[in-house]
Amino acid sequence: MFSLWCGAESGDLGQNDASRRKVAVVARIPGVDPNGVERPIAAVFEAQTSAWGGPLLNHLLYARRPPIFRGARAMWTGIGSSGLIDERLQALVNRRVASHNGCEF
Repeated sequence: MFSLWCGAESGDLGQNDASRRKVAVVARIPGVDPNGVERPIAAVFEAQTSAWGGPLLNHLLYARRPPIFRGARAMWTGIGSSGLIDERLQALVNRRVASHNGCEF
């Protein structure tokens, strides 16, 4: 399974909020260069840059394998179109999950 974590060492995950803020985000597997991806993936990165200021780290990782990227995007599209979770609530849920994982969003 691919995963991202915040902190220089896995032991940083259990530290308090103040110590986590001092550590940069580190991916165990490097993401792709956003400028070197196929057009449909680049369009997603452009939308993320417009909304969030840059491509999301997990999507940079998924884009290493376009079929995995498309599957992850299909999941989010399905969640969005199901109407079960309001779009504004999705953003809050994402931030809360990131917080639980020790990552600042």
